[in-house]
Amino acid sequence: MKNLINKNIGLTITRKISILLICLFISIVFPFFISNLIVVFCSLFILYYFKNRTVHNKKEFFIPIFYFLWIFFSVFWSIEKNDTLQAIPRNIFLLIIPLLFIFQYYNIGPNKEHIFKAFSYFISLFASVFLIRSLIRYLVTGNKNVFFFHGDYNNDFGLVPKELNAIHVSVFVAMAYYYFLNKKNKNKLEKIALPILLLFLLLLSSTNVLFSTLFISILYFLYFSKSSNHLRLKNSILVLVVSTCVYFNQEIITFFKTEFKTNTSKGIGHNVIEEKPTFSNKVTLYDAWNKEKFSDKDFFPGMAFRVYQLRVFRDLLQENDIFWTGFGFDASQKKIENKGRTFNVYLGENEKEGYQKKNFHNQYLQTFSELGVIGLLILVCMLLFSLKNAFKNKDFVHIAFAILMISLFLTETFLSRQRGILFFILFYCLLNTTNHHYLENKTK
Repeated sequence: MKNLINKNIGLTITRKISILLICLFISIVFPFFISNLIVVFCSLFILYYFKNRTVHNKKEFFIPIFYFLWIFFSVFWSIEKNDTLQAIPRNIFLLIIPLLFIFQYYNIGPNKEHIFKAFSYFISLFASVFLIRSLIRYLVTGNKNVFFFHGDYNNDFGLVPKELNAIHVSVFVAMAYYYFLNKKNKNKLEKIALPILLLFLLLLSSTNVLFSTLFISILYFLYFSKSSNHLRLKNSILVLVVSTCVYFNQEIITFFKTEFKTNTSKGIGHNVIEEKPTFSNKVTLYDAWNKEKFSDKDFFPGMAFRVYQLRVFRDLLQENDIFWTGFGFDASQKKIENKGRTFNVYLGENEKEGYQKKNFHNQYLQTFSELGVIGLLILVCMLLFSLKNAFKNKDFVHIAFAILMISLFLTETFLSRQRGILFFILFYCLLNTTNHHYLENKTK
């Protein structure tokens, strides 16, 4: 009788955790106070069940906690203590979510699939609603911009509001797409959801996420789909890709050499500032790295701006003693702004932000500048452990997440926003959770 009662209590806890996590996943696209409220419930849940829980010593869950602690302690050496203190609360997810998984590891595993399914269905519904919204707005206004990217804070003509950020939404949509793509026996709703998510992803126009999704989709069809078992098909695709690269080898080299020194409005990553008629010169990759002074007529395409920011980081690293500890979390912005004024980039006007106001748009550089090489190594450890576990378990969705994050961090400071932090830590923890009940049954 005692075992039966304990079993029923355990199932009750499992259901509660499942609902709690599903609510957290869904809250990503809602106003921040909702996710903040749910994480308070998570904290109370941890405290309430703390006595009867055994700590699971899976090292992957302790790494984000170390990352949070390093962020917290950076206040002691931060050059902008107030900015660091104000930024700490939004990173509390890096502490609470891993603790929830540490104390409730075996209760979460059995519901892993249901949580992903709920999130993916919700994102599909979210995409459908915003596609319908855009169609209605187009019929009313005739403005085609309502189908693409995001609008401005003062001009909400975009596929999603500026507050949500099209690139972040692209990441959410991509993960739902990977989930449905990997489903072996899709029902009618899942077959409908897949093209809707893909269309929404294309309209959001995030170059990095689109390229990553293309690569991950090819990886899926080569190694994870039913057709991947046909050796002839797999070999044909590989031979085609290799042959194309060899045949166009010289053309590819010439293309990159030309792109490096030629004005172009296209590049990896979105343009951080909308091009204006007063911009008479597009900055090349070469100039972004070498030009001593710019002017307010110089426009930085997406890739050129990221090269410029890499140059800013190099100069700050040479001029300041930040290698080990950085400037302090969220404390590098004034240094970036000062560099922007030194280089004389476009400083903005009226409600338009200038280039000096933009952060590094690279999570690795942002982390290095604010938390030093120690913070960067902790971040890289999270990514590498996640990638290792993904390949070890041959989990396509986990592999897709790891590749997407590694790629995204090259062009976006994803962990500087609360939605980015919440999304990353939820998927990181859940994907690194093994469903032991499933594995035990599989080995029997």
